[in-house]
Amino acid sequence: MKILFLHGWHSVVGGVKPTYLTNAGHEVLNPGLDDDDFVAALEVAQRTFDNHRPDVIVGSSRGGAVAMNISSSQTPLVLLCPAWKRWGSAKITKRRTVILHSRRDDVIPFADSEELLKTSGLGGEALIETGSDHRLADPASLAVMLWVCELLASGKELPPIDDSERDENESSDATRSECEGSYVCDSCGEEIVIPLDITEGMSQIYVEDCPVCCNANRIHVSVQGEQIDVWAEAEQDPSQ
Repeated sequence: MKILFLHGWHSVVGGVKPTYLTNAGHEVLNPGLDDDDFVAALEVAQRTFDNHRPDVIVGSSRGGAVAMNISSSQTPLVLLCPAWKRWGSAKITKRRTVILHSRRDDVIPFADSEELLKTSGLGGEALIETGSDHRLADPASLAVMLWVCELLASGKELPPIDDSERDENESSDATRSECEGSYVCDSCGEEIVIPLDITEGMSQIYVEDCPVCCNANRIHVSVQGEQIDVWAEAEQDPSQ
């Protein structure tokens, strides 16, 4: 598979995402795009597309805006947190587009991708929530990016979902993310019940003081499928 990867503003050629696609065995075209001149960036991207005719185009942040503004016929797009409101004139995207975005993106609002989905007439399956920040460089997001690229390049599309299924999934996710766990304080032996937010990651480690004896505990949270394990160990004083 041949992939045209268009990097974001002030990103470097050969970054984590294009390298991940290369390591997966695909040919990745990763041209340097001018950070200051959007028209110049478009010209480079268009020339690369015309010369190589990739199977899929991936655009990250500003690169997503570049991808939306070049002429690429029916070549599918994978847009990563696309900054389409900040650069370019394109306000809709083609039918064969999938958007990956983190709801906790503090650079490009998740709502921008929801708006793009609606104005482009795409189904809910075309917007995939993943990652915990704007970069989408975590292992799960990289794997989703690769999977979507391979799916679209093969001519397949994501299975459609209806609104009732999305509502059910969101309700299930909200319930699952707002659960409780408990640990036994390593110092006083009391069982402490704590709220858990599994959207913070499948493996979490943080320190908090026991509400009974006030000694610090290092809390471990592990999520494996439906099973959530919580345990604690005494936090060592770094001065000792």
